[in-house]
Amino acid sequence: MKIGIIGTGAIGSILAEKLSQAGHHIKVTNTRAMPELEKIAARLGATAATIQDVAKDVDAIIFSMPFNAYKNLPKDLLKDVAQDVVVMDTSNYYPFRDGEIAELEDVPESVYISGILNRPLVKVFNNILEHTLKYKGKAVGAEGRIAISIAGDNEEHKKIVAEVVDQTGFDTVDGGSLSESWRQQPGTPAYCTELNEAELTQALADAVKGKAPAIRDLIMDKL
Repeated sequence: MKIGIIGTGAIGSILAEKLSQAGHHIKVTNTRAMPELEKIAARLGATAATIQDVAKDVDAIIFSMPFNAYKNLPKDLLKDVAQDVVVMDTSNYYPFRDGEIAELEDVPESVYISGILNRPLVKVFNNILEHTLKYKGKAVGAEGRIAISIAGDNEEHKKIVAEVVDQTGFDTVDGGSLSESWRQQPGTPAYCTELNEAELTQALADAVKGKAPAIRDLIMDKL
Protein backbone atom coordinates (compact mmCIF):
# COMPACT_ATOMS: atom_id res chain seq x y z
CA MET A 1 0.00 0.00 0.00
CA LYS A 2 0.87 3.65 -0.24
CA ILE A 3 0.74 5.10 3.26
CA GLY A 4 1.16 8.69 4.43
CA ILE A 5 2.26 9.21 8.03
CA ILE A 6 1.80 12.59 9.68
CA GLY A 7 4.22 12.84 12.58
CA THR A 8 7.61 11.18 13.10
CA GLY A 9 7.67 11.00 16.88
CA ALA A 10 8.03 7.79 18.85
CA ILE A 11 5.12 5.86 17.33
CA GLY A 12 5.06 7.46 13.88
CA SER A 13 8.73 6.79 13.20
CA ILE A 14 8.52 3.16 14.31
CA LEU A 15 5.48 2.59 12.12
CA ALA A 16 7.19 4.23 9.15
CA GLU A 17 10.21 2.00 9.51
CA LYS A 18 8.30 -1.22 10.12
CA LEU A 19 5.80 -0.68 7.34
CA SER A 20 8.53 0.30 4.91
CA GLN A 21 10.34 -2.93 5.74
CA ALA A 22 7.05 -4.78 5.14
CA GLY A 23 7.06 -3.51 1.56
CA HIS A 24 4.73 -0.52 1.75
CA HIS A 25 5.53 2.80 0.11
CA ILE A 26 5.72 5.31 2.95
CA LYS A 27 5.60 9.11 2.88
CA VAL A 28 6.22 11.05 6.09
CA THR A 29 5.86 14.63 7.19
CA ASN A 30 6.42 16.65 10.34
CA THR A 31 6.93 20.28 11.31
CA ARG A 32 10.67 20.30 10.59
CA ALA A 33 12.26 22.09 7.65
CA MET A 34 12.42 19.94 4.53
CA PRO A 35 16.21 19.27 4.63
CA GLU A 36 15.90 17.82 8.13
CA LEU A 37 12.71 15.94 7.25
CA GLU A 38 14.48 14.36 4.28
CA LYS A 39 17.20 13.03 6.58
CA ILE A 40 14.60 11.57 8.95
CA ALA A 41 12.66 10.01 6.07
CA ALA A 42 15.79 8.44 4.59
CA ARG A 43 16.63 6.86 7.93
CA LEU A 44 13.14 5.37 8.13
CA GLY A 45 13.09 4.06 4.56
CA ALA A 46 10.42 6.60 3.62
CA THR A 47 9.98 9.63 1.36
CA ALA A 48 9.72 13.15 2.77
CA ALA A 49 6.56 15.06 1.90
CA THR A 50 4.87 18.35 2.71
CA ILE A 51 1.73 18.28 4.85
CA GLN A 52 -0.40 18.71 1.71
CA ASP A 53 1.42 16.07 -0.36
CA VAL A 54 1.53 13.40 2.36
CA ALA A 55 -2.23 12.88 2.02
CA LYS A 56 -2.26 12.70 -1.79
CA ASP A 57 -2.30 9.46 -3.81
CA VAL A 58 -2.30 7.15 -0.79
CA ASP A 59 -4.33 4.16 0.37
CA ALA A 60 -4.05 4.99 4.06
CA ILE A 61 -3.11 7.91 6.29
CA ILE A 62 -1.77 7.57 9.82
CA PHE A 63 -2.01 10.56 12.13
CA SER A 64 0.60 10.19 14.87
CA MET A 65 0.85 13.62 16.45
CA PRO A 66 0.61 15.26 19.87
CA PHE A 67 -3.06 15.77 20.63
CA ASN A 68 -2.84 19.55 20.73
CA ALA A 69 -1.29 19.69 17.24
CA TYR A 70 -4.46 18.61 15.41
CA LYS A 71 -6.01 22.06 15.68
CA ASN A 72 -3.10 23.46 13.65
CA LEU A 73 -3.61 21.19 10.65
CA PRO A 74 -4.84 22.75 7.39
CA LYS A 75 -8.65 22.78 7.53
CA ASP A 76 -8.93 21.30 4.03
CA LEU A 77 -6.23 18.65 4.46
CA LEU A 78 -8.52 15.70 3.73
CA LYS A 79 -11.03 17.55 1.55
CA ASP A 80 -10.01 15.81 -1.68
CA VAL A 81 -9.02 12.47 -0.13
CA ALA A 82 -11.27 9.64 -1.36
CA GLN A 83 -13.58 8.01 1.17
CA ASP A 84 -12.01 4.59 0.65
CA VAL A 85 -8.68 5.86 2.01
CA VAL A 86 -8.25 4.48 5.53
CA VAL A 87 -7.52 7.11 8.19
CA MET A 88 -5.88 6.02 11.46
CA ASP A 89 -5.38 7.96 14.68
CA THR A 90 -2.72 6.94 17.22
CA SER A 91 -3.02 9.93 19.55
CA ASN A 92 -3.63 10.17 23.30
CA TYR A 93 -4.76 13.16 25.31
CA TYR A 94 -2.77 14.34 28.33
CA PRO A 95 -4.01 17.62 29.86
CA PHE A 96 -0.62 18.52 31.35
CA ARG A 97 0.87 18.47 27.83
CA ASP A 98 -2.08 19.35 25.61
CA GLY A 99 -4.00 21.78 27.80
CA GLU A 100 -7.53 21.34 29.09
CA ILE A 101 -10.05 20.51 26.33
CA ALA A 102 -13.56 20.80 27.72
CA GLU A 103 -15.19 18.80 24.91
CA LEU A 104 -13.36 15.67 26.04
CA GLU A 105 -15.51 15.49 29.14
CA ASP A 106 -18.36 14.39 26.85
CA VAL A 107 -16.78 12.55 23.90
CA PRO A 108 -13.95 10.02 23.42
CA GLU A 109 -10.65 11.41 22.19
CA SER A 110 -10.84 9.98 18.68
CA VAL A 111 -14.44 11.11 18.21
CA TYR A 112 -13.16 14.61 18.93
CA ILE A 113 -10.30 14.15 16.43
CA SER A 114 -12.73 12.78 13.84
CA GLY A 115 -14.70 16.00 14.19
CA ILE A 116 -11.61 18.15 13.67
CA LEU A 117 -10.64 16.17 10.57
CA ASN A 118 -14.26 15.93 9.40
CA ARG A 119 -13.51 12.34 8.58
CA PRO A 120 -14.32 8.84 9.92
CA LEU A 121 -11.23 7.18 11.35
CA VAL A 122 -9.89 4.12 13.14
CA LYS A 123 -8.27 4.40 16.56
CA VAL A 124 -5.17 2.17 16.71
CA PHE A 125 -1.59 1.95 18.02
CA ASN A 126 -2.49 4.26 20.92
CA ASN A 127 -2.54 1.61 23.66
CA ILE A 128 0.97 0.30 23.12
CA LEU A 129 4.28 1.55 24.49
CA GLU A 130 7.04 2.71 22.15
CA HIS A 131 9.44 0.00 23.39
CA THR A 132 6.78 -2.68 22.96
CA LEU A 133 5.95 -1.60 19.41
CA LYS A 134 9.60 -1.45 18.41
CA TYR A 135 10.95 -4.61 19.97
CA LYS A 136 8.19 -7.05 20.92
CA GLY A 137 6.40 -7.84 17.67
CA LYS A 138 6.22 -11.55 16.82
CA ALA A 139 5.30 -13.73 13.86
CA VAL A 140 1.68 -14.81 13.38
CA GLY A 141 0.80 -17.65 15.72
CA ALA A 142 3.81 -17.15 17.98
CA GLU A 143 3.25 -17.89 21.65
CA GLY A 144 2.66 -14.78 23.75
CA ARG A 145 1.94 -12.51 20.79
CA ILE A 146 0.78 -9.14 22.12
CA ALA A 147 -2.54 -7.69 20.96
CA ILE A 148 -3.51 -4.13 20.01
CA SER A 149 -7.06 -2.75 20.14
CA ILE A 150 -8.69 -1.13 17.12
CA ALA A 151 -11.92 0.89 17.25
CA GLY A 152 -13.92 2.40 14.43
CA ASP A 153 -17.21 2.44 12.57
CA ASN A 154 -16.13 1.16 9.14
CA GLU A 155 -15.69 -2.62 9.27
CA GLU A 156 -13.81 -2.80 5.96
CA HIS A 157 -11.35 -0.17 7.13
CA LYS A 158 -10.88 -2.02 10.40
CA LYS A 159 -9.98 -5.17 8.47
CA ILE A 160 -7.29 -3.25 6.57
CA VAL A 161 -6.00 -1.76 9.82
CA ALA A 162 -5.86 -5.24 11.36
CA GLU A 163 -3.67 -6.36 8.45
CA VAL A 164 -1.35 -3.39 9.04
CA VAL A 165 -1.13 -4.24 12.75
CA ASP A 166 -0.37 -7.86 11.89
CA GLN A 167 2.51 -6.75 9.67
CA THR A 168 4.03 -4.86 12.60
CA GLY A 169 4.03 -8.09 14.65
CA PHE A 170 0.87 -7.92 16.74
CA ASP A 171 -2.58 -9.48 17.01
CA THR A 172 -5.68 -7.31 17.08
CA VAL A 173 -8.80 -7.10 19.20
CA ASP A 174 -11.90 -5.34 17.90
CA GLY A 175 -12.50 -2.51 20.36
CA GLY A 176 -15.91 -1.72 18.92
CA SER A 177 -17.19 1.50 17.42
CA LEU A 178 -15.34 4.80 17.61
CA SER A 179 -17.69 5.87 20.39
CA GLU A 180 -16.35 2.90 22.39
CA SER A 181 -12.70 3.89 21.86
CA TRP A 182 -12.62 5.40 25.36
CA ARG A 183 -12.01 1.82 26.50
CA GLN A 184 -8.42 2.02 25.18
CA GLN A 185 -7.62 5.57 26.31
CA PRO A 186 -5.05 6.46 29.01
CA GLY A 187 -6.05 5.27 32.46
CA THR A 188 -7.97 2.19 31.31
CA PRO A 189 -6.98 -1.46 31.93
CA ALA A 190 -6.17 -1.85 28.21
CA TYR A 191 -3.78 1.10 28.01
CA CYS A 192 -0.01 0.59 27.66
CA THR A 193 -0.15 -3.10 28.46
CA GLU A 194 1.38 -6.19 26.89
CA LEU A 195 -1.69 -8.43 26.85
CA ASN A 196 -2.58 -11.27 24.52
CA GLU A 197 -5.84 -11.31 22.58
CA ALA A 198 -7.95 -12.89 25.31
CA GLU A 199 -6.46 -10.70 28.04
CA LEU A 200 -6.94 -7.51 26.05
CA THR A 201 -10.54 -8.44 25.27
CA GLN A 202 -11.18 -8.75 29.00
CA ALA A 203 -9.33 -5.51 29.77
CA LEU A 204 -11.51 -3.59 27.31
CA ALA A 205 -14.62 -5.09 28.92
CA ASP A 206 -13.37 -4.14 32.41
CA ALA A 207 -13.05 -0.44 31.59
CA VAL A 208 -15.39 1.82 33.57
CA LYS A 209 -16.60 4.90 31.71
CA GLY A 210 -15.59 8.15 33.35
CA LYS A 211 -13.03 6.55 35.66
CA ALA A 212 -9.98 6.64 33.38
CA PRO A 213 -9.14 10.39 33.48
CA ALA A 214 -8.61 10.36 37.26
CA ILE A 215 -6.38 7.29 36.99
CA ARG A 216 -4.46 8.84 34.09
CA ASP A 217 -3.83 12.05 36.02
CA LEU A 218 -2.85 10.19 39.20
CA ILE A 219 -0.26 8.15 37.30
CA MET A 220 1.17 11.25 35.66
CA ASP A 221 1.34 13.05 39.02
CA LYS A 222 3.35 10.15 40.44
CA LEU A 223 5.67 10.15 37.45
